[in-house]
Amino acid sequence: MANHKSSIKRIRSNEAKRTENRYYAKTTRSAVKKLRTATSKDEAEKLLPKVSSMLDKLAKKSVIHKNKAGNIKSKLAKKVASLK
Repeated sequence: MANHKSSIKRIRSNEAKRTENRYYAKTTRSAVKKLRTATSKDEAEKLLPKVSSMLDKLAKKSVIHKNKAGNIKSKLAKKVASLK
């Protein structure tokens, strides 16, 4: 166990950030999955900006790499464009 006050606080704050990051990452993964399984173009076009925004926020906070966010957004945009 840590002995210094600052390291004890760091452990607490790291755990809080980890929990928050896991929540947002899981929520985003669920939204991406929902968009990938969408069959109607209208529904997909409504979801795409929200999902893109979620991915950008995760990349900004370094929860996921910015290139990964870009790759996912690109693939989703192609998917939505191909729907009829």
